[in-house]
Amino acid sequence: MNELGKALLALGFLLAFIGAVLLLAARIGLPLGRLPGDIAYKGKHVSIFIFLGSSILTSAVLSATFYVLSRIRR
Repeated sequence: MNELGKALLALGFLLAFIGAVLLLAARIGLPLGRLPGDIAYKGKHVSIFIFLGSSILTSAVLSATFYVLSRIRR
């Protein structure tokens, strides 16, 4: 149970960190959700948003970050 508690705490801190980064990105004007490739459809009774460009950018940044961290840990 001790290790489960530590894992949940780490996950909570990670989520809080990601939230803080997203808030900071919004304040400095990073256009996540409005990049080329993001699709938005607004009808009378439905709105659909597909964040394709933002997802690709986020994936590339996270992949590069984890690659660098794995190289440092060796």
